[in-house]
Amino acid sequence: MEKARITVSVRPDDKFEISMNEAGREVLIRELQVLSKRWDHIHLDCTDGWPDPHATEVVLSSIPYNEGDKVLINGKLIFRPDDWDEKNFPHVMK
Repeated sequence: MEKARITVSVRPDDKFEISMNEAGREVLIRELQVLSKRWDHIHLDCTDGWPDPHATEVVLSSIPYNEGDKVLINGKLIFRPDDWDEKNFPHVMK
């Protein structure tokens, strides 16, 4: 299998983009399917220079696709079930 390549960026016009190759898509799908009330988030990180590049669930690329893109090098995907949000963050349920 080829190396997964996932780039998360904000374009100069402030549009958010996630660019990925086939292997990157497989990683994202696999990790999204793991999310549940017991495992409610995954980490996305650029691991350039990290002693252990496996210390995150999703490895991000730091190389922009387009000139002017701001590449995001870390973040989280958080699973937010409706019943949790109704209790803890009702303002988002409007």
